[in-house]
Amino acid sequence: MTKETLDKMKKMRMLGMVRAFQSSLESEETAGMTTDQMINFLICSEWDDRQNRNIERQIRNARFRYQANVEDIYYDGDRNLNRNLMLRFAECTFVEKKEHILITGSTGIGKSYIASAIGHQACSLGYKVFYANVSKLFAKLKMAKADGSYIKEIARIERQDLLIIDDFGLQPLDNQNRSILMEIIEDRHGKGSVIITSQIPVHLWYEIIGEKTIADAILDRIVHDAHRVELCGESLRKKKNEMNKLN
Repeated sequence: MTKETLDKMKKMRMLGMVRAFQSSLESEETAGMTTDQMINFLICSEWDDRQNRNIERQIRNARFRYQANVEDIYYDGDRNLNRNLMLRFAECTFVEKKEHILITGSTGIGKSYIASAIGHQACSLGYKVFYANVSKLFAKLKMAKADGSYIKEIARIERQDLLIIDDFGLQPLDNQNRSILMEIIEDRHGKGSVIITSQIPVHLWYEIIGEKTIADAILDRIVHDAHRVELCGESLRKKKNEMNKLN
């Protein structure tokens, strides 16, 4: 009877329940449970397992640059990074409100890590997240235009609750990239959040985007009401390399 029950659970893909049931058979912890307590134990085990698998799937689909955690963000007096602000971001109410975050600072200062950490937290809370290096994103979407999959790719980006655009502004946009960025931002306006990281200060983004009319339209949708994190200080990457040499 037990083997038959386990087999049926496996066929129904109730893997969390299978593990909980097997565990209960191997221990005496559930021996004194009433019927309703046992059912609650099995259902909760299945629920937790499905939630954990969903989070793992969301993280895989997001394709983050770093395996980052909000708890591991480095705070230092010269970074201009507010711990309370980061903890508020970790609550992800900005995603619920369809708000944006702009993170700027010099190379190696930890912009991508912070964005990835917030993205991981959003995944753990059930939000759909997509991380993209801006150069690779533009290259991929240009290829998608050539092979006819552009509409599908744009629709996939639009479905995300949070889009992370990393390393924006390393080079000026050409006409095609400008058009792609405009479409992405327009699709997300009032529908989803964006985190953008850049080495370039926000006030210089007009020059990066180029065409004034399009630049106005893009920046009007993402800059004015966005949360801004302007990092300062020495490159963390450089500090880490120096510490490794000393050790």
